[in-house]
Amino acid sequence: MDTNISFNKYIENSIKKNWDNDALTDYKGTTLQYHDVARKIEKLHILFENSGVKKGDKIALCGRNSSRWAVAFLATLTYGAVAVPIQHEFTAEQIHNIVNHSEAKLLFVGDVVATTIDPAAMHLLEGIVYIPDYSLVISRSEKLTYAREHLNEIFGTRFPKYFRAEHVSYYVDSLEELALINYTSGTTGFSKGVMLPYRALMGNLSICFDQLGKNVKSPSNMVCILPMAHMYGLSMEFIFGFCHGLHLFFLTRLPSPTLIAEAFSTIKPSLIISVPLVIDKIVRKRIFPIVQTNRVKLLLNMPVISKKVKQKICEQVMNAFGGNMYEIIVGGASLSKEIETFLKSIDFPITVGYGTTECAPLITFSDYKQFVPQSCGQPVDGMEVKILSDNPETIPGEIVTRGVNLMLGYYKNEEATNNVIDSEGWYHTGDTGTMSADGHVFIRGRIKNMLLGSNGQNVYPEEIEDKLNSMALVSESIIVQKGNTLVALVHPEQDEISNMGFSDDDVANIMEQNRVELNKQLPPFSKISAIELHSEEFAKTPKKSIKRYLYQPKAL
Repeated sequence: MDTNISFNKYIENSIKKNWDNDALTDYKGTTLQYHDVARKIEKLHILFENSGVKKGDKIALCGRNSSRWAVAFLATLTYGAVAVPIQHEFTAEQIHNIVNHSEAKLLFVGDVVATTIDPAAMHLLEGIVYIPDYSLVISRSEKLTYAREHLNEIFGTRFPKYFRAEHVSYYVDSLEELALINYTSGTTGFSKGVMLPYRALMGNLSICFDQLGKNVKSPSNMVCILPMAHMYGLSMEFIFGFCHGLHLFFLTRLPSPTLIAEAFSTIKPSLIISVPLVIDKIVRKRIFPIVQTNRVKLLLNMPVISKKVKQKICEQVMNAFGGNMYEIIVGGASLSKEIETFLKSIDFPITVGYGTTECAPLITFSDYKQFVPQSCGQPVDGMEVKILSDNPETIPGEIVTRGVNLMLGYYKNEEATNNVIDSEGWYHTGDTGTMSADGHVFIRGRIKNMLLGSNGQNVYPEEIEDKLNSMALVSESIIVQKGNTLVALVHPEQDEISNMGFSDDDVANIMEQNRVELNKQLPPFSKISAIELHSEEFAKTPKKSIKRYLYQPKAL
C-alpha cells in the first residue's frame, strides 16, 4: 500500500477500478454499483458546494446502516468536510448534544431518527437531509433549498453528455488533517468527540490491506453487521471493504443472530468482522446441539478417526457462516473461552483483535494462523504497545499505546485529552493486560470494571463471567459488588427453559448448582455469594458490550 498518496485517493481508485461491479446492497433491497456510488457522491458534492459548505465544515450522519448512509459518508470525506458519525441508538437529546457540540452544519438522518429529533434543539444546523432519498427535512438556508431543488439540473449542466470514471476526482487530504469526529458518549457533561486524522484512517486501511488484502478476493461479498457509526465497523468492514473492491451488504435493521445467520448463508461472505455475541449465539444454537451429543463425543475420543471427525465438524461450522470466508475476526470484547477453545480445537479460522475508538480502532491483531488462544494478537504495524507493570509477562498492568493510528485528541476537551495521552505520547487505554515475550497481548479487563475482593485483591469480573457464561442455562451475566460480597446477575436461556419445561424452582436449583461449581474454580476472594436472575436481556452498547453502569448497586 502506498502511503504517499492521499486517503481519498484510495476511494477514488477503487471506484474507477471497480466501475461496473456491485458495490453496496441493502439486504433484500436495491444494489448500487461503484459507478452509481460515484454519481451519487458527485450530486452530494454539488449540494454541498452550492449550499455554502466549506472544506473542514462538520457534517453529521445518524441512521442505521444502509447504502445511502455509506454514500453520504464517502461524499463528506471526499469533499473535504469532516464527518461526524452518530450512533442511531442514542436518544434524541444525545443526538442534539453531539450535533451542537460538533458545530455540524448539516445533519443526515435515517427514517427512524428523523421522527425522534427536534430541529429546534440544534440551532447551528443549516439543514437536515433525509438519508433514504436525500430530500430536505428542513432547510434554514435559501442556498441549500435552491441547490436541492435544482440538483439534477446543475448535475446535467456540469456533465451534459455523460458522467464517467475520468470525471471522478476527489479532495486531496493530508495526513494530520481532521477526517472525522467519533463520539464515545452522547451526554453533554461527558461529550468526548474523538478527533481522528486521515493518518489514523490510512494506518488502519494499510493494516487491513497488508493483513487481509492478499487473502480476501476482490470482487467478493461481505456482510456489514457492525454499526458504521462505530469505528470497528466503519474501518474494518466498510472502509477496507469498499477500498478493496468488495460487494458490501447492509442488513438495514436490527441485526439479530437469526438474521445474521440467514445473511451469511445467502451472501457467503469472504470475510467476517464480528463482535463475540454473534459468534457465540450461532455456535451455541446451531453447532453445539450437533457436536455435544454422546455419539460425536465418543467419535472424538477415538484417535484413529478423531481428526476426520474434527474436519467434518469444522466444515459444518464453516457452512453455518456461509462456507466461504477466509477468517472471522472478533473484536469489541473478549470471546468466550469455551467457544474459542472449541473453535481452535477443530482448526477453525478465527482470530481476535483489540482496539479503541481513539486508535480508529486497531492496536493489536494477528492472522488466525498466528493467533494464540486467549490473546488479542500482536501490536499492528505503526503502533507501539507496552504494559505498565514491573513484570508485563505475569503481572497485569495498564495497556498503553502510541503510533500512527492514534487520535489528535478529544474535540474541545483538552483536559480529557491530557488525562489519557501523557507527555511522551502514550495513550492510556484504561484496559489491563499482560504481554508475552513474543508480543502477544492478553486482556485482563477494564480498570474501571475492576472490583476489590474481600481481602483487598483485585477482581476482574470479565474472567468470572467467562466461566459462568458457559454453564447450564446461562445466556449472559454480569458480576457486581454488593457491600463486601460479589453477586452474579444472570439472564437465563429462556428458550431452553421453555423447551425443557423447567419451573422457577428448577431454574433456581440449577443456578445454585452453577454457583457452587463456579466457586470451585475461583480463589476465595472472588467467590460468588448469590445469583440473581434477570428476565430481560441486559442493555448493550452498539458494539454489544453490556452497559454495566446500569446494573451497579446504588450507593446508600
